[in-house]
Amino acid sequence: MPGALSGVRVADFSRMYAGPYCSMILRELGAEVIKIEFRESGDACRTIPPITEAGEGYVFSILNRGKKSITLELREKEGQEIARGLIKKSDILLENFTPGVMERLGLGYGQAGKLNPRLIYASLSGFGQTGPNAGKAAYDTVAQAMGGLMSVTGFPDNPPTKCGPAIADLSGGAYTVIAIMAALQHRNTGGQGQQVDVSLQDCIWLMTAVETLAPYALSGHSAGRIGNMHPNIVPWNNYTARDGYIVLCIVTVGQWQKMAEVMGRPDLVEDPETLPLASRVQRRDELDNIVANWVKDRTVAEVQKLMDEASLPCAPVMDTGQLVNDPHIQSRQMVVDVEQMLSGPLKMPGSIFKLSATPGDPLMPAPFLGEHNSEVYGGLLGYSEEKVEELMAREII
Repeated sequence: MPGALSGVRVADFSRMYAGPYCSMILRELGAEVIKIEFRESGDACRTIPPITEAGEGYVFSILNRGKKSITLELREKEGQEIARGLIKKSDILLENFTPGVMERLGLGYGQAGKLNPRLIYASLSGFGQTGPNAGKAAYDTVAQAMGGLMSVTGFPDNPPTKCGPAIADLSGGAYTVIAIMAALQHRNTGGQGQQVDVSLQDCIWLMTAVETLAPYALSGHSAGRIGNMHPNIVPWNNYTARDGYIVLCIVTVGQWQKMAEVMGRPDLVEDPETLPLASRVQRRDELDNIVANWVKDRTVAEVQKLMDEASLPCAPVMDTGQLVNDPHIQSRQMVVDVEQMLSGPLKMPGSIFKLSATPGDPLMPAPFLGEHNSEVYGGLLGYSEEKVEELMAREII
């Protein structure tokens, strides 16, 4: 079944996490993604552990499903000229080099936009294409630190903590997809191509600021770390049961009254000093301890059952093994087996895009390095077989 982006071609110069995550989504939605890689090593993510027994990088296999891989020596003038030919035939160019690299290669937006005025040129970097830090090197944790997220993650008596997954890279990739979609819509309704400039720091700051900017703007004080609690809602925490952890989130007056009934605390049901949310926040330690003491004598399943029966929001803290085997996750096809030619079937996350007519397709394997050289150079760009062999012999492709 053709995807929603069928007919859209992406020249993907990105590597590692953020850019490939963006192009993974575009490919999952139907775009043709041509991944341009270094001749000898390819995307560095190919060799980042864990590695399958057959020698394939597991993370690379997840992030690059369904893409076409070609090799190209961009440091050579002829390689740059070949890249320009590909740009002319593409709808989207995606790159996540440090700002200035593509310009030095003769492939910056100013040059590429002249070759293809309808091109969407998406640049994803640590700090964006402008500003004092534009040229600063960045990885995910750098963006988490400088975007404000680490300062509010963790517990008050511990150092700032990064978010477990590479949330800056992944959110940056996702926001870039949104920007590309907007640029495509603009182009397809009569406009021209344009440059998309996404900064990982900007993305982290946007997500962090939703809850941290207002307190600072109103009081001048920066938010601190409060662990698993919510700064403005009580009870809202990760509680320790007899056999694991469970999250409880109680917001409204009605929910708090039900919670009090479930805990066998009728004295709290009509207590005017605990009913309003603002009053509960003022008595945070007292009320949170009441809930914690109630949870600790029960199993996760017992707490879950009581909360579900009362229609109160709660969740066990699930690890990867529990998620992979969770009946609901399985019913949503969120764990799938993708057949890699070398490694065989590998478990991978399914598609979040449950579109009724054009659902996401997560099932195509990641490519070998240079697997599609003949298809792209010989087919799309029209080089003869002899020319392709010559370029290979001269180490241009």
